[in-house]
Order: sequence, then structure tokens, then C-alpha cells
Amino acid sequence: MAGLVGGLVASWTMNRFQDAWVRLSGDGDTQEQGEDKQIPNGSSEQQDDTTVRAASAISESFFNHKLTPAEKKIAGPAVHYALGTGVGGLYGAAAEVVPDATSGTGLPFGAAFWLVVDETAVPVLGLSKPPAEYPVSTHFYALASHLVYGLTAELVRRSLRKAL
Repeated sequence: MAGLVGGLVASWTMNRFQDAWVRLSGDGDTQEQGEDKQIPNGSSEQQDDTTVRAASAISESFFNHKLTPAEKKIAGPAVHYALGTGVGGLYGAAAEVVPDATSGTGLPFGAAFWLVVDETAVPVLGLSKPPAEYPVSTHFYALASHLVYGLTAELVRRSLRKAL
């Protein structure tokens, strides 16, 4: 349970970190992998981000339902929080069985999450372009975001475990 709560709080914190990063960068150009500026036909309409693409794929595959723009605004964050909470729960379970999993105060966990999900699973599933097609700054932004996630997940998990 501590891992699930840690993952939920970490997902929220990661979003706030990303909001701050974009504000501080001043240009609003920093995007998560999978957030393309243009759709394939070259128009300037922004494509859906990776979480919305995942939600759309799930909805269309399992429910034969194409998400409306209003549904996408709910479904994208739902996928983000569900994944972050679930992975936090797995991390919490691993921490109970293998206490060394918490070494580095969650930073190795955050880096592994970034590598497995952003750099591998998302492109393999066709939810983003291949990693080589993004600038280094995009990878750095995503890695930094996941380090914040990992650190937060571990600090919350650890605090809750001590409280129990």
C-alpha cells in the first residue's frame, strides 16, 4: 500500500515538476517523448501525448469506442496516474522483498522506469517515434522527470512504512 500511495504522489509531483520545467524554459517547447508538434500531414495541430494515445488505443481495442476530445482530457491523466500508481505499487512490493531495491533513495528506480517505459515500451508499442528521433534535451527532460518520480515515490513509501 505504501508503494501505491508513493506512486500516486510521485505521479502528481512529476506533473508539477514538468509544469515548472516548461515555465522556466520560457519557450514551452520541451515535450515528453511522444508529444509531436505536428500531425503526419504537416498541419500545426498538436497530436495527442503518449498517455492520450495509450488511452485511445485501449478504448478503441477493447471497447470499440473512439474517444472524444473531452474524454481524452480525462483519459490521458487517468492513464498517467494509473501507470504511476501501479508501478509505485510494484516498487513498494519489491522494496519489501529486496530492501536493496530502495538504494539510491529511488533514483535508480526512476531511471529504470524511464528506460523501460519511455525509451523502450512506448516506442515499441508505436505510441511515439523511435528514441533516436528526439533531441537529447527531450531525453534529459524525461529522465529528470522520472528521477523526480522515483525520489518522491521512495520518500513517500519510506515515510508511510515508518509510520506503520
